[in-house]
Amino acid sequence: MSLLRVLLAIIFPPLAVADRGCGSVLVVLLLTAFGWVPGVIAALVILNKD
Repeated sequence: MSLLRVLLAIIFPPLAVADRGCGSVLVVLLLTAFGWVPGVIAALVILNKD
């Protein structure tokens, strides 16, 4: 997980997980729509799964 990805996950979470597949992007986009913090947490969890 690079510093650029972490910053991107904080600023705009769906864009940070764009290379992980459509499902990940949709989940993070939905959580970001409900609140910024859940979207950031989901993006960081998905990025940390490597």
